Amino acid sequence: MTALQIERVGPAVSLQDAGRPGGLGIGLSRGGAADRLGYIAACALVGSRPGIAAVEMAGFGGRFRFETPTRFALAGATMRATLDGAPLEWNATHLAEAGSSLDIGAAEAGVYGYLLPGGGVDTPLELGGRGFHTIAGLGARLTEGQVLPLAGDPHADAAPVRMGAELYPPGPIRVMPGPQTALFPPEQIEAFVGTTFRRSPRANRQGVRLDHDGAPFSAGAQLTQVSDFISEGDIQMTGDGTPYVLLADCQTMGGYPRIGTVLPVDLPRIAQLQPGDELRFQMVSLDEAEALWQSDDAICSTLRSKVSPRVRDPREMTDLLSYDLIDRPVIDSEESDTKR
Repeated sequence: MTALQIERVGPAVSLQDAGRPGGLGIGLSRGGAADRLGYIAACALVGSRPGIAAVEMAGFGGRFRFETPTRFALAGATMRATLDGAPLEWNATHLAEAGSSLDIGAAEAGVYGYLLPGGGVDTPLELGGRGFHTIAGLGARLTEGQVLPLAGDPHADAAPVRMGAELYPPGPIRVMPGPQTALFPPEQIEAFVGTTFRRSPRANRQGVRLDHDGAPFSAGAQLTQVSDFISEGDIQMTGDGTPYVLLADCQTMGGYPRIGTVLPVDLPRIAQLQPGDELRFQMVSLDEAEALWQSDDAICSTLRSKVSPRVRDPREMTDLLSYDLIDRPVIDSEESDTKR
């Protein structure tokens, strides 16, 4: 059996996939990868449709040992990574030999990084998914000594590739109006889009708190609002007027008013903010939001078009002598002279 041995692991590492859609009726939010774009980029790199399970690493990775030759992708937040001591390129695929050790350290940019073996991790399905869901009690964080079974890689012989596309372009985070936006007076909406926020240290897969200087935000109904359905991307204003952006593992009901909803295309940028990172919001219309929406498969297809061959540096190829670099017989120099 092809497997991945966990020899050391960070405190917030789990399996994640495309989530469990359609569970709002039973109180289950979608879950899945916190940074959906980074996860889909990993799928595009290995040539798979979104849905297979990857290792999601929040802030820090660990040490992983491959029991058999395995192709894998690294994507999402950039983390320090080495394979048997050799540094690895991020947003690219690599090949590990049997017994190779992959070390992934702290995030250098962003929060959530993804390690995706070519065929995905093949653990049993729970309610249609393999991902760890923080508040639903599905799955679990990965632990030292755990062995993860891997599915067969349908493209095991594929050449190494990289993705040069900018996954997280700068600019304001776009927000569309929601069912409670009208509860906020126009001056509050104006103040909201005119404020520079900072990502608070208080954040997890359920949501991110945003700190700011100045007066709190109020709809005049923070403590009297009737509970309503909520979903990832919603921006709730708590009783003290502090905004929280909900992420993949959010609850499905809430009583705090929502000033709007972050567009799915921009939500990965919220997930990847590090503490202290600044951001601003921009309100857009529902028509603009609809025009920007894409399915996971469409996003994967677009990213796949940005994948290119990864040319290896011969100076870093420890297996260089195993390649047949000459495609014709070697001609003896004396024999060559007689034919001139």
